[in-house]
Amino acid sequence: MSTILEIPKLPSSVVLDPPLTDEEFEKLCAANDLVRLERTKEGTIIVNPPAGADSGDANSEIIYQLRAWWKKQKQGRVYDSNTGFFLPDGSSLSPDAAYVTAEQMRGVTKEDRMHFLRLAPAFVIELLSASDSPSQARKKMESWIANGSLLGWLIDPYDRNVLIYEPGRSARLEKTDKVSGTGPVADFVLDLAPVWSAYED
Repeated sequence: MSTILEIPKLPSSVVLDPPLTDEEFEKLCAANDLVRLERTKEGTIIVNPPAGADSGDANSEIIYQLRAWWKKQKQGRVYDSNTGFFLPDGSSLSPDAAYVTAEQMRGVTKEDRMHFLRLAPAFVIELLSASDSPSQARKKMESWIANGSLLGWLIDPYDRNVLIYEPGRSARLEKTDKVSGTGPVADFVLDLAPVWSAYED
């Protein structure tokens, strides 16, 4: 006779009273490095599960292409999904990929780089995963822009489209196999065909 194992469902968010300071939150993230933690501007801690294999494959392709673009000009910095950012509104978010301009990095010390950066990357990419809520993903993109990011791409590999976010403009949808950057990444073109292929049989 087999035993049915009941798997407990852990909370997807935690509210602490009083809210953690930036230093305390960063230490919490370091102590729980098997999950990715984010924090809303209200202080709620969001628990993000590890990515599935398809998402990990697709995101590695995105990072590869962004890094290859960076190597042509070597200005600023490229960051992956393990990087945390403290934003002006008090939130702390991690993008799936990001580019921080050389101007943004001016004055950032080596000591600063050992911690979450206190800025909003000029360019951010979020890759929708099977466990993500599309509405929450869109809200996160809006937060990036509200905090100073100049361009954001929300990539949906299931419907094969990209929502493009820019300050002062409504998000626009592009159904394409290539998406071209503007502003801080004006000469970057992301080939989405190998991203889409990560989800194929």
